[in-house]
Amino acid sequence: MSGVTYKKAGVNIDEGEKAVRDIKEKVRSTHNHNVLTDLGSFCGMYLLEKDKYEQPVLVSSTDGVGTKLKIAFLMDKHDTVGEDLVNHCVNDIAVGGAKPLFFLDYFATDRLQSTVFTDVISGFVRGCKYNDCALIGGETAEMPDMYQPGEYDLSGTIVGIVEKSKVIDGKRIKKSDILIGLQSNGLHTNGYSLARKVLFDHFEITDYVDDLSCTIGEELLKVHSSYLDIIQSTIENFQINGISHITGGGIEGNTKRILSNTLNLNIDWSSWSQSTIFSVIKDLGKVPEEDMKRTFNLGIGLVFIVPEESAQSFYDFLINKGKKAYFIGEVI
Repeated sequence: MSGVTYKKAGVNIDEGEKAVRDIKEKVRSTHNHNVLTDLGSFCGMYLLEKDKYEQPVLVSSTDGVGTKLKIAFLMDKHDTVGEDLVNHCVNDIAVGGAKPLFFLDYFATDRLQSTVFTDVISGFVRGCKYNDCALIGGETAEMPDMYQPGEYDLSGTIVGIVEKSKVIDGKRIKKSDILIGLQSNGLHTNGYSLARKVLFDHFEITDYVDDLSCTIGEELLKVHSSYLDIIQSTIENFQINGISHITGGGIEGNTKRILSNTLNLNIDWSSWSQSTIFSVIKDLGKVPEEDMKRTFNLGIGLVFIVPEESAQSFYDFLINKGKKAYFIGEVI
């Protein structure tokens, strides 16, 4: 009679080791000469090239994907949520003026399925490559009884760098500064608990919706936009007093985070066309307007706060770069 093994208890070490072997080349493809360790080391090491900066400031952020993962489970499509997470974290440090250096991921599941795991890592890799960021390590945890069968959770941590004199922290924001919003790509990674509650009372995940020109699942899995390139381009050409990444809390809640207590926002909510998905959610669920504003980005994924005198040239610059931008209000 054989005894109880770790595998019988629900943890397959062999499968975990195979999964890591399967992703090594993908992960290595994100590395540059500053990465000093290989996947599988106890830690990730990254050489900081301090000679490029007079006063280098390290900037970090950590986040998860939230209940958007439920959509990936229902669709059995796992190669986008990792990219969502990288882009979300990149935006969070990019609004401070930083460029990303490296990213670390955490993947936890009930029982490791190597194909699902590989798909998730593919999303991380794609996001890291797009943002010129090295995926230098992470943690894979197999925890039976902690998660529903076939489900997993993700989190990620990013570290970037910015010259101290070029930090964007909102301290220069003043009355009459102009708010210029950049279009989002749908819900991004926020508000999915409300969206799922409303939409799945009326649709199946595979239902095609004419107004959306795609299925519900395809709409909800659209990848969270990365704004790194356009932020860096504008930093090089303009004075920017503040930037807000529109996540949970909406446009007003997130943008107020970088204002002093003496300032407020005057937002013209009619100045841009909201993505169709938001009107679908609002109408079907009879969601109060205030809840919509506090929960979703409503079609604006990023807000620049710029001096009034340069607002028009800043807007023209964005348009010439092919971005969909809008004057959405001012600081009061």
